[in-house]
Amino acid sequence: MPVFERYLSVWVALAIVAGLALGQIAPALVNFLASLEYGSVNFVVAILIWFMVYPMMVSVDFTSLKRVHERPKGMIITLAVNWLIKPFTMALLGLLFFKWIFAPFIEPGTSGQYIAGLILLGAAPCTAMVFVWSQLTKGDPNYTLAQVSLNDAIMVFAYAPIVALLLGVTDIVVPWATLILSVGLYVVIPLTAGIVTRVVMTRSVANPAAGEAAVATFTATVKPFSIIGLLATVVLLFGFQGEVILSQPLVIVMIAIPLLIQSYGMFAIAYWAAKAWRVPHNVAAPCAMIGTSNFFELAVAVAIGLFGLNSIAALVTVVGVLVEVPVMLSLVWFANWTRHWFPAEETAIRERKSSAKT
Repeated sequence: MPVFERYLSVWVALAIVAGLALGQIAPALVNFLASLEYGSVNFVVAILIWFMVYPMMVSVDFTSLKRVHERPKGMIITLAVNWLIKPFTMALLGLLFFKWIFAPFIEPGTSGQYIAGLILLGAAPCTAMVFVWSQLTKGDPNYTLAQVSLNDAIMVFAYAPIVALLLGVTDIVVPWATLILSVGLYVVIPLTAGIVTRVVMTRSVANPAAGEAAVATFTATVKPFSIIGLLATVVLLFGFQGEVILSQPLVIVMIAIPLLIQSYGMFAIAYWAAKAWRVPHNVAAPCAMIGTSNFFELAVAVAIGLFGLNSIAALVTVVGVLVEVPVMLSLVWFANWTRHWFPAEETAIRERKSSAKT
């Protein structure tokens, strides 16, 4: 696992410190960067987020969708958790903690933005980092690619309606134009660019294996720009949020609590379902990981587009980055430790063939 990804939470923590320092030392610079916008789009943030998202989208191979039927149990669990359970439980946790439990400890009238940030995270299943978690748990790479491709295809059409529905339920006015623009800018455009890049690179060589190797080399080359884009965005966000955070340091802890409950809860549901359904471990692990992890790059981008750079909603999505990596590494350890709970791949194949005959 590359050092940047292994210690991502450390880099994010350092970026937070740098952002807080920048907001105190050079507030004029931060305000100038915030002013570089048109409509709801900040040009600096848009460029940084494209840096974040594009390398991940190159990794997505939609031709893998023809293999979705090969692991139907894992796909059913993944889709149910990602689209029927996760967004709604995140909204409920947001309401529980920020409408009631934490309400006395936050500024009056701000609960909606805390809830909105959590919803934006909960409605965005992970894309690129799932490949890392799958590799660390010796997951089936073909299944992992197929599940990521299918979830990305669904996300293009489902993310905006689900977010709008949940924001409406929580009495937050939904700026539909801004929401659709954000999905177009930060999902459709980089996804299209990634598809075009992959097609050009794979078709430029006669050997398919050579094409895939070229894509892997290219993504490994540009992936550092993704991390740099993320960290630079974190610096800007915390530069704007400096006054709020320094005056209320416990706000980070309050945001982290529902995120931790959600993460471990979603993993437990997916992992238990996979165990009960006798899914082999090399499918069960990545199946549970994608339901636990978040596409935090998209959540950050949409939060900024909907509520602004210095919004609490944007702050919540960044805290999601800080929480996610140590949580996912702990779940990787747990998945590897419980590998013996699951049938071997060969056993699962025999059971599947036997079931098909009957």
